[in-house]
Amino acid sequence: MNEVHLLAKLPRGKRNVNARATAKTEEHIRISREYGQIYFDGPREYGYGGYRYDGRWIPVAEDIVKHFDLKAGDRVLDVGCAKGFLVKDLLKVCPGLEVFGLDVSEYAMMHCEPEVVGRLHLGNAVRLPFPDGSFKAVISLNTLHNLERAELITALREMERLAPGRGFVQVDSYRTPEQKAVFEEWVLTAKFHDYPDGWRKLFQEAGYTGDYDWTIIE
Repeated sequence: MNEVHLLAKLPRGKRNVNARATAKTEEHIRISREYGQIYFDGPREYGYGGYRYDGRWIPVAEDIVKHFDLKAGDRVLDVGCAKGFLVKDLLKVCPGLEVFGLDVSEYAMMHCEPEVVGRLHLGNAVRLPFPDGSFKAVISLNTLHNLERAELITALREMERLAPGRGFVQVDSYRTPEQKAVFEEWVLTAKFHDYPDGWRKLFQEAGYTGDYDWTIIE
């Protein structure tokens, strides 16, 4: 289990944390956690403010293929795939790779990229509908922190079941009290978050042996 920076090449959008803190209400949080049209393509205070493909995941897909030594015929699962942007780019950078995605959002499934139609599954990370050891790698980027702690442990065990030791998760974290305060002003959907040491203990509790990294709002 190692800290690995697979999303280092992903462009970072500017976040107006002060504006979010002022605008955020319990109603914003409730609607965002429905993961519907408003979350993906509605006003910025509810989520992405427009979630559209722009190719930014291609360098990340290249790093994932290299990190896991993936080749044509290997099976990869993206847990929390949204509209399938990373699934699309993995298919693009490694022709013949068998890539699939899973997400709780019916809206995302209905508005996915044309190239991934038939590859995305509507479902929850706590119950991955695939046989033991059926993937070469299982990834989950900025998704698992949206679960309650007990559910999060179950989801990690599910990932481990599908690809023992060959997982990668990226979750919300912070290294200082100041970063924690900024994060708590910004966050809408995360139900669990912690410092890196707290996350590592949770990974160990779950028996997760894959790799990991953090999303930290600077």
